[in-house]
Amino acid sequence: MATMAGGIHEVKGFQNNVEIDELAHFVINEHKKKQNKVVVFEKVVNAKEHVVAGTIYYITLEVGEDCKKKIYEAKVWEKPWMNFKEVLEFKSVGVKQD
Repeated sequence: MATMAGGIHEVKGFQNNVEIDELAHFVINEHKKKQNKVVVFEKVVNAKEHVVAGTIYYITLEVGEDCKKKIYEAKVWEKPWMNFKEVLEFKSVGVKQD
């Protein structure tokens, strides 16, 4: 991951990025625990990062929910040196249009 402090930056190569996929799965699992819903990870649509005390990731992902493909936006704070991850936000932004 890039380590530039300051503004929000695109994560280059997010489509093939293991760390971004792991964070997306973490978000989905946390959502399942809290909402007791069946949500299936499909793919990461976009990813940005903001280096702060750790890194805040802004991940747009496609999930399968209620027999539909839906788009969610997640905000995840990670401090790897403390083994810390927290979902700050996870919200639906619509149904995927084919």
